[in-house]
Order: sequence, then structure tokens, then C-alpha cells
Amino acid sequence: MNKSLLLFFIFYLTIVSAQGKRFFESGDAILKNPVEKINLTFANELPLIKVSINGKPYQFLFDTGAPTVISNAVYSELNLKEKHKRKVGDSQKNKQKQVFTILPEMTVDQIVFKNIGAVVVDLEGHEFGCLKIDGIIGANQMAKLFWRINYSENLLEATKDLKQFSTEGYETIFSFKPKPQKTPILESQILDKKMNLTFDTGFTGSIKIAENNYDPKNGKVKFVETYGVNSVGAFGTGKPVSSYHFRPDEVIVTTQKFENEIVMTGSSNLLGNEFLKKFQFIIDWGNNKVYLHRIKSVPAKLESFGFAYRFIDLKAKVVLVFQGNDVPLKIDDEILSINGISFENLNQESSCQYLLNRVEKSTNSITVKVKREGRILDFMLAKKEYLN
Repeated sequence: MNKSLLLFFIFYLTIVSAQGKRFFESGDAILKNPVEKINLTFANELPLIKVSINGKPYQFLFDTGAPTVISNAVYSELNLKEKHKRKVGDSQKNKQKQVFTILPEMTVDQIVFKNIGAVVVDLEGHEFGCLKIDGIIGANQMAKLFWRINYSENLLEATKDLKQFSTEGYETIFSFKPKPQKTPILESQILDKKMNLTFDTGFTGSIKIAENNYDPKNGKVKFVETYGVNSVGAFGTGKPVSSYHFRPDEVIVTTQKFENEIVMTGSSNLLGNEFLKKFQFIIDWGNNKVYLHRIKSVPAKLESFGFAYRFIDLKAKVVLVFQGNDVPLKIDDEILSINGISFENLNQESSCQYLLNRVEKSTNSITVKVKREGRILDFMLAKKEYLN
């Protein structure tokens, strides 16, 4: 977890009602070749792919933690029909009633998907808008094929025959239970507590567990406490809360043990891309297994300047700070500049540029100018490694 700011995207969605299983079974995938290679871009810790609907190009997120989603704009452009409405929850426990529809056809390179169940979601919030995501290829759509993924090589392949993907040399196997929307759920154990982790390629972090699965007073491990908002979900953020980062002796996922991982707390139990990018992996919904072959052995690190910020109404606002570490910034400070680069008078394009290409990303010290209760304050901060 080598993050300078610790603000994570989590495009996780789950259907609150259990009545939608039949809806998510619908559809088919047609391949021209035994194995289809798909144009994948792994950017900002998220896998993005180009799709075509009615001959028009769109960008979709490849997200096992959600069902297939289309934006309100796509829904209107295609003049689709509402099948029903149902509550949908996100990673921050926000719930909204959304329209469910059937997407008649979508082309992904040489793969044609037909009659896929989809949820219609507003994707015009600042983070989604900056990433230019028009929809999500979700678990219900993925489950029609077998997938091989390697983020390091921007590799995404699909087949209808698992024999096309040799699993020889894949030293780790996760068995999972699929939700009705087909999202994989992994039985896990952290600090002697059993829990289910969602296998979530829409989560930019590594391992996240719900607050009720961790007690900072147990004294078993050293931890770092933060306060504020550490992640952004599909329907926005949750309320500011205390959260913790710790390094357990081991993390057990299904029957596999992993050492030296850093775990964070939040509102959901998730396994995400910061962990998965160390592997080439195959997702097998036929046998409910994920096969992993390690391609990187990079120790998990927790690095930060001690705060995180978001762009709210085109202003950079501090939304999270580390506790007990003499961090001078406070929640709701407005950041006017970092290293002399002004965050004032931003428009949508420039705020997106600074959101996706952080000024402080590749440096070890920064100067920060903030506005707090009408006063202008200047600070110099050094990047610090925690839990080392």
C-alpha cells in the first residue's frame, strides 16, 4: 500500500434485495475466436476497457464487485425500458433505489454480449466524471466467460473454455461463493476473526475490513489511526470516522496464508487491486475459483504526508488526517496550493487533472498553503512511512 494520500476509489455495488438472481442470469456472450484479447488500460489502480454500443464508443470499468452498470446518459441515449426498481447499496453503506434494465447488445473488441441485465446509476459525480466512466462491466456479465488478467501487462483475455487457460504454475487458488449478482466472496481470517472478503477489481486499495471486525484495543498489533473519509463509493462518501491501518502476522484468504500485508478498516470487507496487481489471475465462475500466479514480491508499505484531500465544488478540501502524529492540517482546511501550484480558481478540467495526477505523488516533501477560518497558513510536510 504505497499511497501518498490514502484516498481510495471503491466502485462496489450490491443488490439489497435477494430477488434479483434470475435477472442477473440473463444474457449471453458470443466469441469469434477461442480466446479473445481485450484492450485493457490499468490506470489510477483501476482496470478500464473500451466498449461499443450501437456503434458508439464508451469507457467501462471492469469490476467484479458490482453488477453491470450503465450511466443515466447511456440509458437515455439508447431509449431503454425500465424492468423494475430496486435498492442498491455501495461500499459506504449508502443505499439508493435504481432502475434495472436489459442492455440488448454490447461489443467488447471481438466479443458480443447480448441481453445483459444492468443497473442504471448516475455516474456524473466528480470522481466518476474525472475517470470518464460510462458504465461497469460487472460480475453478472463476466460470469458468462473465463477471464485471465495481468495488470502489469494491460492483459485481459476471455474464453468459453477454461482449458484455453492453463492453470499450471498458478500456486494460489481461492475458492469463492458468488452472490446473486455473481460477485465472488472469499472466506477469510484476520487476527483470529473470520469474515468474508469481496473480490473487488473496482477497489483501488489492498485489503479493507469493516470496523466491527477490528478492535484497536486488543493490543495484538501496532496500528495507525486516521480520522475522516478514506474512500469514495459509487454514491459518494460516508460520514467522517476513525479508521485504522495495521500489519497482522498473517492474512488467511480461503486456505492461503499471506504475510506482511497492511490492512485498513472501513465500512466493507474487500480485497482489491493493490493486492491483485502482484499476480496474474484467472477468474473461473464455472468452478467458483480464482487462480493466482505471483509476478511481483513487493512489500506492502504505508507512506503518507499525513492527510488526504478531495475536490469538492472545485475546491481542494482536507477530508482525512492522521491522528497523534503532529499533522498540522485539519479536516475541512481548503488547500490553496501545494509546492507553489495553485488550486484556486479551478474548473472541472483542471480539478480532474489534479485529482488523477497528484502534485505530491513523486516527492518526499511538500509545502502546503491552506485557508482555515479566514486565515492563510503555510506548512512544510515530509512524507513518512508508517508501520515499518
